[in-house]
Amino acid sequence: MTPRDVAELVRAPAALTVLGDTLAGMASAPVGTRAPARRALLPAASACLYLGGMALNDYADRDLDAVERPERPVPSGRVTPSQALAVGAGLTAAGVAIAGLAGGRRSLAVALPLAACVWTYDLAAKSLPVGPVVMAACRGLDVLLGAAPTGLRPALPAAGALAAHTLGVTALSRGEVHGTTTAVAGAVAAGTSAVTAATAAAALAGGAARTPAARAGAVAAAAAYAASCLPAQATAARDRSASAARTATGAGIRAMVPLQAAWTLRGGRPVATAVLAGAALAGRLLRARGRARAAVSIT
Repeated sequence: MTPRDVAELVRAPAALTVLGDTLAGMASAPVGTRAPARRALLPAASACLYLGGMALNDYADRDLDAVERPERPVPSGRVTPSQALAVGAGLTAAGVAIAGLAGGRRSLAVALPLAACVWTYDLAAKSLPVGPVVMAACRGLDVLLGAAPTGLRPALPAAGALAAHTLGVTALSRGEVHGTTTAVAGAVAAGTSAVTAATAAAALAGGAARTPAARAGAVAAAAAYAASCLPAQATAARDRSASAARTATGAGIRAMVPLQAAWTLRGGRPVATAVLAGAALAGRLLRARGRARAAVSIT
């Protein structure tokens, strides 16, 4: 098992889309709220839990992947099932430990249910009708993890928005192999429109973003969120093919970043928004690098 195999196992670049969950949760704290400096470690806790979940996903799906995705690390034999399980368990433990260090008992009170939801989804709920709901709970709890040291209530709207978006993306991802349906893709597109409207309305209502520029930035980020995933979802509703579902799912994953940015701006945290912009750029560069490697291997 090489470092490159581990990076592929845990979908390392995708972790950049999860950092903004805790940043959005942190941004919900009222201006002037005192918080321990070590809460800056919470995005690292979030990333560990996410990456651990990716490893658990491949452990749980090893038989299915042997048929549908034989090139993945586990079915290809580059990573054994026991190694994948150990990576998932180790990253989960690291995430919970970092959360405890960053926010004490308040953060642990969120991190432990979050870890439980991740394991429940990957090992039991993913193929069940309740699967998208469990995954949505993971994302909502991840936002609340960022808010835990200062109070959960102000972060509930942001957590709800990210959870609703995740619910749609997860439901749509179920059609990545055999195709989706007009009803599913249409409902996801409608959900994206509702999340966009709710996020923009929250930005205009104020929060900590009391300056016109901050409110305008939050609304613009909400619009960018819709623009980044709604067209692909609408296409999936018409096309219904597996390739259209995969494209829409990928767009939905990447759309997490502008949605997170809208909530950090709404909270009056431009520095956090700048971090998200950097994460988005890094993710784009990593995806381009991956495509270049694939092209070289083909030729």
